[in-house]
Amino acid sequence: VLGLTGVIQTVPSLALLVVMIPLLGIGSRPAIAALFLYSLLPIVRNTAAGLAGIPLEVRESAEALGLPARARLWRIELPMAAPSILAGIQTAAVINVGTATLGALVGAGGYGQPILTGIRLDDVRLILEGAVPAAALALVASGLFDAVERVVVPRGLRLGTAARSTR
Repeated sequence: VLGLTGVIQTVPSLALLVVMIPLLGIGSRPAIAALFLYSLLPIVRNTAAGLAGIPLEVRESAEALGLPARARLWRIELPMAAPSILAGIQTAAVINVGTATLGALVGAGGYGQPILTGIRLDDVRLILEGAVPAAALALVASGLFDAVERVVVPRGLRLGTAARSTR
Protein backbone atom coordinates (compact mmCIF):
# COMPACT_ATOMS: atom_id res chain seq x y z
CA VAL A 1 0.00 0.00 0.00
CA LEU A 2 2.84 2.39 0.84
CA GLY A 3 4.48 1.69 -2.51
CA LEU A 4 1.27 2.28 -4.47
CA THR A 5 0.49 5.54 -2.67
CA GLY A 6 4.10 6.63 -3.21
CA VAL A 7 3.77 6.01 -6.94
CA ILE A 8 0.53 7.99 -7.08
CA GLN A 9 2.22 10.88 -5.26
CA THR A 10 5.02 11.02 -7.85
CA VAL A 11 2.57 11.86 -10.64
CA PRO A 12 2.48 15.66 -11.03
CA SER A 13 -0.83 17.10 -9.83
CA LEU A 14 -1.68 18.71 -13.16
CA ALA A 15 -0.99 15.44 -14.99
CA LEU A 16 -3.22 13.54 -12.57
CA LEU A 17 -6.01 16.07 -13.12
CA VAL A 18 -5.69 15.69 -16.89
CA VAL A 19 -5.74 11.88 -16.63
CA MET A 20 -8.96 12.10 -14.61
CA ILE A 21 -10.82 14.09 -17.31
CA PRO A 22 -11.44 11.13 -19.68
CA LEU A 23 -12.52 9.00 -16.71
CA LEU A 24 -14.72 11.49 -14.84
CA GLY A 25 -15.38 14.38 -17.23
CA ILE A 26 -14.80 18.07 -16.68
CA GLY A 27 -15.74 19.77 -13.42
CA SER A 28 -15.32 19.02 -9.76
CA ARG A 29 -15.35 15.20 -10.00
CA PRO A 30 -11.83 14.83 -11.47
CA ALA A 31 -10.50 17.41 -9.00
CA ILE A 32 -12.03 15.60 -6.03
CA ALA A 33 -10.70 12.24 -7.23
CA ALA A 34 -7.19 13.66 -7.72
CA LEU A 35 -7.27 15.32 -4.28
CA PHE A 36 -8.36 12.05 -2.72
CA LEU A 37 -5.50 10.18 -4.37
CA TYR A 38 -2.99 12.83 -3.30
CA SER A 39 -4.19 12.68 0.30
CA LEU A 40 -3.49 8.96 0.61
CA LEU A 41 0.31 9.04 0.96
CA PRO A 42 0.66 11.26 4.05
CA ILE A 43 -2.20 9.48 5.79
CA VAL A 44 -1.01 5.95 4.98
CA ARG A 45 2.64 6.74 5.71
CA ASN A 46 1.90 8.40 9.06
CA THR A 47 -0.50 5.63 10.06
CA ALA A 48 2.13 2.99 9.29
CA ALA A 49 4.77 4.98 11.16
CA GLY A 50 2.49 5.49 14.15
CA LEU A 51 1.62 1.81 14.38
CA ALA A 52 5.23 0.74 13.85
CA GLY A 53 6.35 3.12 16.59
CA ILE A 54 4.38 1.37 19.31
CA PRO A 55 6.87 -0.24 21.70
CA LEU A 56 7.07 -4.02 21.51
CA GLU A 57 6.60 -4.21 25.29
CA VAL A 58 3.18 -2.54 25.00
CA ARG A 59 2.09 -4.97 22.28
CA GLU A 60 3.31 -7.94 24.29
CA SER A 61 1.58 -6.68 27.44
CA ALA A 62 -1.73 -6.31 25.61
CA GLU A 63 -1.36 -9.81 24.20
CA ALA A 64 -0.39 -11.21 27.62
CA LEU A 65 -3.55 -9.70 29.09
CA GLY A 66 -5.47 -11.79 26.59
CA LEU A 67 -6.85 -8.94 24.52
CA PRO A 68 -8.09 -10.15 21.14
CA ALA A 69 -6.42 -8.64 18.07
CA ARG A 70 -9.37 -6.30 17.36
CA ALA A 71 -9.40 -5.00 20.95
CA ARG A 72 -5.64 -4.47 20.86
CA LEU A 73 -6.04 -2.44 17.67
CA TRP A 74 -8.91 -0.25 18.90
CA ARG A 75 -7.94 0.15 22.58
CA ILE A 76 -4.15 0.21 22.48
CA GLU A 77 -2.59 0.62 19.05
CA LEU A 78 -4.85 3.21 17.40
CA PRO A 79 -4.96 5.50 20.46
CA MET A 80 -1.17 5.34 20.73
CA ALA A 81 -0.77 6.00 16.99
CA ALA A 82 -3.43 8.75 16.97
CA PRO A 83 -1.01 11.71 17.07
CA SER A 84 0.84 10.38 14.03
CA ILE A 85 -2.36 9.50 12.17
CA LEU A 86 -3.84 12.95 12.83
CA ALA A 87 -0.60 14.57 11.68
CA GLY A 88 -0.91 12.69 8.39
CA ILE A 89 -4.53 13.77 7.96
CA GLN A 90 -3.57 17.35 8.81
CA THR A 91 -0.76 17.30 6.24
CA ALA A 92 -3.10 15.88 3.61
CA ALA A 93 -5.74 18.53 4.34
CA VAL A 94 -3.27 21.41 4.07
CA ILE A 95 -1.75 20.02 0.87
CA ASN A 96 -5.23 19.51 -0.59
CA VAL A 97 -6.23 23.11 0.06
CA GLY A 98 -3.29 24.30 -2.01
CA THR A 99 -3.69 21.65 -4.69
CA ALA A 100 -7.44 22.27 -4.95
CA THR A 101 -6.74 25.63 -6.58
CA LEU A 102 -5.48 23.66 -9.59
CA GLY A 103 -8.97 22.23 -9.93
CA ALA A 104 -9.93 25.41 -11.76
CA LEU A 105 -7.89 24.10 -14.69
CA VAL A 106 -10.43 21.29 -15.15
CA GLY A 107 -13.51 23.43 -14.56
CA ALA A 108 -13.89 22.83 -10.82
CA GLY A 109 -13.87 26.55 -9.97
CA GLY A 110 -13.03 27.53 -6.41
CA TYR A 111 -10.22 29.84 -5.34
CA GLY A 112 -8.20 28.74 -8.34
CA GLN A 113 -10.55 30.53 -10.72
CA PRO A 114 -9.55 34.10 -9.72
CA ILE A 115 -5.91 33.01 -9.65
CA LEU A 116 -6.07 31.73 -13.23
CA THR A 117 -8.04 34.75 -14.43
CA GLY A 118 -5.57 37.06 -12.69
CA ILE A 119 -2.65 35.31 -14.37
CA ARG A 120 -4.31 35.60 -17.80
CA LEU A 121 -5.08 39.29 -17.23
CA ASP A 122 -1.79 40.05 -15.44
CA ASP A 123 -3.84 41.35 -12.49
CA VAL A 124 -2.07 40.85 -9.15
CA ARG A 125 -5.17 41.95 -7.20
CA LEU A 126 -7.22 39.19 -8.82
CA ILE A 127 -4.49 36.62 -8.17
CA LEU A 128 -4.43 37.61 -4.50
CA GLU A 129 -8.24 37.40 -4.40
CA GLY A 130 -7.85 33.63 -4.82
CA ALA A 131 -4.46 33.06 -3.19
CA VAL A 132 -5.04 34.83 0.13
CA PRO A 133 -8.29 33.00 1.01
CA ALA A 134 -6.70 29.68 -0.05
CA ALA A 135 -3.74 30.33 2.25
CA ALA A 136 -6.07 31.38 5.07
CA LEU A 137 -8.13 28.22 4.56
CA ALA A 138 -4.98 26.11 4.82
CA LEU A 139 -4.13 27.81 8.14
CA VAL A 140 -7.67 27.29 9.43
CA ALA A 141 -7.56 23.61 8.43
CA SER A 142 -4.27 23.19 10.25
CA GLY A 143 -5.63 24.91 13.35
CA LEU A 144 -8.76 22.75 13.32
CA PHE A 145 -6.66 19.60 13.29
CA ASP A 146 -4.64 20.92 16.22
CA ALA A 147 -7.94 21.36 18.10
CA VAL A 148 -9.15 17.89 17.07
CA GLU A 149 -5.90 16.41 18.38
CA ARG A 150 -6.49 18.01 21.78
CA VAL A 151 -9.93 16.38 21.90
CA VAL A 152 -9.19 12.97 20.37
CA VAL A 153 -5.71 12.12 21.64
CA PRO A 154 -5.49 11.28 25.34
CA ARG A 155 -3.46 13.90 27.24
CA GLY A 156 -0.64 11.51 28.14
CA LEU A 157 -0.17 10.57 24.49
CA ARG A 158 0.06 14.08 23.06
CA LEU A 159 3.57 14.80 21.79
CA GLY A 160 4.00 18.11 23.59
CA THR A 161 2.49 16.89 26.86
CA ALA A 162 4.64 13.77 26.99
CA ALA A 163 7.80 15.82 26.53
CA ARG A 164 6.81 18.32 29.27
CA SER A 165 5.86 15.64 31.78
CA THR A 166 9.34 14.08 31.71
CA ARG A 167 11.03 17.27 32.92
